[in-house]
Amino acid sequence: MGDEMKNLNQQILSFDYEQNFKDQDFYVSKSNEYSFKLLNSWPKWEKNFVNLIGENFSGKSHLINIFLQNFKGIKITASKITNDFLKEIKIYENIIVEDLLESIDENLLFTLINIIEQDNKYLIVTSTKPIVEFKFKLQDLNSRSKNFLLSAIEKPEDDLMYALILKNLSDRQILIDKKLIDFIIKRISRSYGKISDFIYKIDEISLKRKKPIDFKIIKEALGE
Repeated sequence: MGDEMKNLNQQILSFDYEQNFKDQDFYVSKSNEYSFKLLNSWPKWEKNFVNLIGENFSGKSHLINIFLQNFKGIKITASKITNDFLKEIKIYENIIVEDLLESIDENLLFTLINIIEQDNKYLIVTSTKPIVEFKFKLQDLNSRSKNFLLSAIEKPEDDLMYALILKNLSDRQILIDKKLIDFIIKRISRSYGKISDFIYKIDEISLKRKKPIDFKIIKEALGE
């Protein structure tokens, strides 16, 4: 561990860095702990169907990648499902469909769910809202959507916001004082998307200015 990371470790007083960044820098907090534990407890699930819900940038894909590393499987973006893909899944036990939208080809999705059920496979579907709230034209699909175990990544709490900001900035070689992160957390919306936008802006400003991050730069990045 480099000096920079040691310094960051010393900055983090409210949580244990080593303990919480469990896999591939995935920070476990109250907001995502249920989903993290559920995916890591495979195959001891109540149902073979899991719907992982969370807003954009909430870490759904990160969790899926950890799952695939641990348990293997095949992953596809929902809009890319084809008949060929339905043949391809035969040799896999775990199938992951990311970014499901209501515009999905309903017949293909219905066939996929049937294959999972018949062959006793496991399906994880990620989406920004619960599938059970989708209004499918196929009534059979609406009833099948009720068979999914829901696992939601909630809005980030302070410790997760702190960790995300610190991790993203340190990845970009941007050092920042703890009191500045506290200042950001008090002013930024409790949203993964807003955190992502903020990181992008602060990175852009710091590259242009070539100056240490201060309150003025942070206010600018926050749009104040």
